[in-house]
Amino acid sequence: MKKNYFLGLSKEGFHRVSYLEWGIADARSLPIICVHGMSRNARDFDELATYLSNAKRHVFCPDVIGRGDSDWLKDPRHYTTEQYLADLTTLIARTQAPQVDWIGTSMGGLLGMVLASFPHSPIRCLVLNDIGPHVPAKGLSRLATYINRKSTFDTLEEAKAYFKTILNSFGPLSEEQWQHLTENSVSTTSSGQLALKMDPHLTLSPSLRALLSRFAMHPIKSIRGGLFDMDLWDIWRKITCPVLVIHGSQSDILLPETVKKMQQLHPQTDVIEIADAGHAPALLEKAQHEMIYQWLLKHS
Repeated sequence: MKKNYFLGLSKEGFHRVSYLEWGIADARSLPIICVHGMSRNARDFDELATYLSNAKRHVFCPDVIGRGDSDWLKDPRHYTTEQYLADLTTLIARTQAPQVDWIGTSMGGLLGMVLASFPHSPIRCLVLNDIGPHVPAKGLSRLATYINRKSTFDTLEEAKAYFKTILNSFGPLSEEQWQHLTENSVSTTSSGQLALKMDPHLTLSPSLRALLSRFAMHPIKSIRGGLFDMDLWDIWRKITCPVLVIHGSQSDILLPETVKKMQQLHPQTDVIEIADAGHAPALLEKAQHEMIYQWLLKHS
């Protein structure tokens, strides 16, 4: 693994986008880009990227701006889908490959869906970790209640307890896995406290719902009670590449009826069910890595 960065451009000027690179370029296979969820970072893919790079795949794991080791923007209104897509398109160019395979968890999967829907998309295969073109309001509301609920901690154990609470839907993790996740999700402040490696203004201003509404780039669907579902079926209908959906069976973000409709509209959609996880499976198990690798190999 080696750490690198590139410069993205926003209305504020240039910003650094950090990414981790696993393995080396191989003319016999395309690179893989792994993109994390809304409040997470590139280190979530350490185990999967290790496995894939050992299988001779060249893997890139970025920290979307405002997260991980990437820069924070001064004005939170500049955290937009368009900005994320522009930065990630720069990363695709950095791979120097004509096409890439894409693995995206939650937000990272939605970004992959949008990119895959455009004409002449460079995405050859798309792996969606517990996300689809329909997201129910109830699930969005749950995410809004815990993201950035607490941003500083006195000890690593306190931080670990926090992550065990808000990320319990990742599935059963060992103490070693929780430790790894925690250590790579916080940094030490000048006062000696530990702080989340995420800009707190991402979810305070604008609100999570407003961010997701802009992210969708499509009118959201109103439902009874004043809540909203995210509806991206128009985007889904434009995707032509093979898709693998990883579905946490207990997920409140990706529902079984959504998965069924995804397969009906796009026959090249395969599904892997993770029985003991909700939103979103942590993808830390070797058996999951093998299934993803074999699926990508099948479509290479």
